[in-house]
Amino acid sequence: MMVKNQSTRLTDQHKITQGVVGIFGTNAKNHDLSVGDMAQVVLQTLEDEYPSLHFRYRTKLLKSEINQKLNNIDKYLGQSLFVKNASIIPDGGLIEVMDDYDRWRVVLVAEAKYQGKDIENIENGQLVGSKNNQDLMAAGNAIERSHKNISEIANFMIDEIHFPYVIFLEGSNFLTQTIKVTRPDGRVVTLQYDSGMLNRLDRLTAANYGMPFNVNLCKNKIIHVDSQSIMLQAASMYTTGDGSDWDPIDMGTIMLEVAKTALQLLGKDLFRQITTN
Repeated sequence: MMVKNQSTRLTDQHKITQGVVGIFGTNAKNHDLSVGDMAQVVLQTLEDEYPSLHFRYRTKLLKSEINQKLNNIDKYLGQSLFVKNASIIPDGGLIEVMDDYDRWRVVLVAEAKYQGKDIENIENGQLVGSKNNQDLMAAGNAIERSHKNISEIANFMIDEIHFPYVIFLEGSNFLTQTIKVTRPDGRVVTLQYDSGMLNRLDRLTAANYGMPFNVNLCKNKIIHVDSQSIMLQAASMYTTGDGSDWDPIDMGTIMLEVAKTALQLLGKDLFRQITTN
């Protein structure tokens, strides 16, 4: 199984690489591509690999759509809306597929968040703090805004058995290992991954129930509490671990893997299109 998974990942990586070249040109691999750029590559790859299916990409999801979906499930839900055109705008947008019943179903939502410039500051010899006498800056809480988008997509997908939400994290506030960074004057600064002042990964674990990072969690997990079964929607969170930037090809490969998992879980509702075309 491990060999098969590795082979699949390499195949998908090749497809993403070719997709990048096809859309952005031969030099694109050497440039910074955003998660939105990679979503376009994933969309093209899905269209090429599943020609009988109809996909679409959009940059935002209206709050009114979310409320309508909730209200269709239970009339007590989705009643409150104070700003008529309110919406959520994930960094990488949304990719959806049309099912056999002419319903658009989400197969990928992607975001990328950068927080923590400590590595860059140290390498440049720049001190920080109110008196400009510190190596490290206390981490802020900007990443917590990601919870809103995650919660809104979860509301929109409350009746699904999959949750294809991927968030890519980079920067010194998302370390999973202790690293050492050298200043221009030769002094070495240690960034402790488990420092409460620095690390903000624990601010995000509420969105994946404390499940592992760097794992595809697209398939909802069912837990059993007493006589009840509860379905958990968990965001798949990926971090480089050492604060470095994400390679766009690696991002695209992960995004494609999650999207394919979503399509597999939607298989029974895509059966007619796949078998009759």
